[in-house]
Amino acid sequence: MKFTEFGFNAEILEGLEAMRFEDATPVQEQTIPIILQSRDLIACAQTGTGKTAAYLLPVFNQLVAGNTDVTTTLILVPTRELAIQIDQQMQGFSYFLPVTSIAVYGGNDAGLWEMQKKALITGANVVVATPGRLLQHLSMGYVKFSSLSYLILDEADRMLDMGFHDDIMQIVKAMPSQRQTLLFSATMPPKIRDLSRKLLKPDAEEISIAMSKPAEGILQAAYLVYDTQKIPLISSLLKGKDLNSVLIFSSTKLKVKEIHKALRREGFQAEAIHSDLDQSERESVMLNFRNRKTEILVATDIIARGIDVDGIDLVVNYDVPGDAEDYVHRVGRTARAKSTGVALTLINENDMEKFATIERLIDTTVYKSPLPDGFEPGPEYDPSKSKRGNFHRKGGYKGAKGGRKNFSPKKKSSN
Repeated sequence: MKFTEFGFNAEILEGLEAMRFEDATPVQEQTIPIILQSRDLIACAQTGTGKTAAYLLPVFNQLVAGNTDVTTTLILVPTRELAIQIDQQMQGFSYFLPVTSIAVYGGNDAGLWEMQKKALITGANVVVATPGRLLQHLSMGYVKFSSLSYLILDEADRMLDMGFHDDIMQIVKAMPSQRQTLLFSATMPPKIRDLSRKLLKPDAEEISIAMSKPAEGILQAAYLVYDTQKIPLISSLLKGKDLNSVLIFSSTKLKVKEIHKALRREGFQAEAIHSDLDQSERESVMLNFRNRKTEILVATDIIARGIDVDGIDLVVNYDVPGDAEDYVHRVGRTARAKSTGVALTLINENDMEKFATIERLIDTTVYKSPLPDGFEPGPEYDPSKSKRGNFHRKGGYKGAKGGRKNFSPKKKSSN
């Protein structure tokens, strides 16, 4: 379906044409008509499906028609990285539109607080905010949501995972009951169902875009290792390889710091991003990674869904993700826009059950690559010994059909 078929205002179409947006993605095709009809909506769609544009474009379309100078739209998100990313996308979509926006997120910068305060007082049309920071502003008494027409929750499942349920409900109390509410979530567990019943009208529409498998351009592989082998293995895989952009995910900020220090000791150009950094430091780290000033970024899961960087050559899961769907989000950071990339996962003796769950979700047997020469053998991959057991596939775990036998990026040229 073409964007020209939605009946958008001429100003919206002008912006889409300038950005060369022509064909709508499945989530956009299904949700935009519903939103334009002013219906409440709950949508299950993973990161990378175009859901941000799916809700921004119809909301902008209504804002242009209303030509208002008050806050009409609130977008709640789990992390500051996602808030910044959405705000940047808004600036692109609204380049030709008389629409104002502000990203509201935490940080110790007094100037940032004052900028957010001013925008909230003067009535930025669209506010994209993390719940905790917005509550701080709300408690000061100058935030006015009396004219709010749209409440959008993006990555709602992640917000609940991070403990924002009570904050969300407190924010909702400051809003008019007559509004359009849109809830987007990558997964649909019972707690999301419960939240939707509290926030959405009884006749809300529901759509679900099937969880897509990792892109065909991603070469997936895994290594069976003990924890003490992980850092030496990563070092061995990276040394001398022609990789411009590498993203390493770990489960905790403590591990991120350890990996970062170890890689720096090995002479790698690596930086780390985690919650202990203040906002200016996090923005600097991300900017350096986007601009290729930093070759390797070590990160916690907090940015797995929020990071939007093209041209990532390699994603490494230092730990097997605890949530099978998070694996798809992590490895999906590479091979974007029909490019190619590599995704490697390090599996220790305790993570085999979790990785078996991932393989069931993506309906793929990920090739288990042998460790490089010089490494002692790792644990044997046998999910049947895990708590769940009974996970067997025809052909076992001897490697994906047609899969490559080794991960070997091109070596750097001597020139």
